[in-house]
Amino acid sequence: MHPTRKAMSRRYLVCPPEYFEVVYSINPWMDPQDTVDRELALKQWHNLVSVFEGLGHRVDQVAPVPGLPDMVFAANAAMVVDGKVFGAKFLSPERQPEAAHYRAWFEESGFRVQPSTPICEGEGDFVWVAGTLLAGTGFRTASAAHSTASGYFGKPAVSLTLVDPRFYHLDTALFALDDKNIAYYPDAFSSAGQKLLAEMFPSAVIATEDDATAFGLNSVSDGGNVVIAQEATRLIKAVEKQGYQPVPVDMSELRKAGGGAKCCTLEIRE
Repeated sequence: MHPTRKAMSRRYLVCPPEYFEVVYSINPWMDPQDTVDRELALKQWHNLVSVFEGLGHRVDQVAPVPGLPDMVFAANAAMVVDGKVFGAKFLSPERQPEAAHYRAWFEESGFRVQPSTPICEGEGDFVWVAGTLLAGTGFRTASAAHSTASGYFGKPAVSLTLVDPRFYHLDTALFALDDKNIAYYPDAFSSAGQKLLAEMFPSAVIATEDDATAFGLNSVSDGGNVVIAQEATRLIKAVEKQGYQPVPVDMSELRKAGGGAKCCTLEIRE
């Protein structure tokens, strides 16, 4: 038996999916022929926000912008550590305008923002755990952004190469359970990445392929509660067995664009 894990109050930034749709394809999950129910997407998103607030977290919102349907995926916009913001530089032309809107929100809210020069998609490819930036590359974020972010934050970075296009961002294949441990799907990573993760996190929760493709690893943990895709049933049980409290949510409509709970959530670490 594991002792009950301790939840910590967090601050999150989100963006309502008022203009959410799938009109282009920049990952294997996106099919412009697949009809999107925007009303359902909004309902699922509002439920996610209610869950966060019910757990005692602060939730800030950035205003959505017409013509930027993926702006709902706030996690991709930046990485924030110790109140310092490392802003995104998106790979896809369709998403590049998002960066300026998020930067404006942060600056208006009193934060210092350093935009990335190399291609970098924020918390999509950065996970903060154990005093280290786990940094993904292979599909979106350039490896050069890892050292740039490390220098900006004054924190070590560990580069991990993603090899399966279904898991195009690090946050689709791995998430931090607390400040010491993670859950991840090994086959999303190169052999070198698998070896690094096994050495760094010998007690990690290992996800199955079914859990991973259900976006179970696109989860948000406050150290005690894990907001997780309801379809990731085995991972839910595994997390619970480790003493965490799973909070299942339905993000199925947002998944049509390759996103889940974490994609919609940017943590502001002050």
